[in-house]
Amino acid sequence: MKNCIACGMPMLKPEQHAQGDTSKDYCVHCARPDGTMQSYEEKLASMTQFIIKTQGLDEETARQTAQDLMSVLPAWQGR
Repeated sequence: MKNCIACGMPMLKPEQHAQGDTSKDYCVHCARPDGTMQSYEEKLASMTQFIIKTQGLDEETARQTAQDLMSVLPAWQGR
């Protein structure tokens, strides 16, 4: 099992990998329609919205939470 390098999601099935390609280290939620990985800014925006929707946090708190979560993931270390 791999975890997505951009959001940390466990990828248990091939279809959870970007374009179903198990050689990719990022998931379908972190891929653009062409299969490339989203930029930091794109992922931060989508993760912020996901946190607002699922946890009910205000935008500023959700954005900070997303930044904190992303800072420990391989794709974003050093940001």
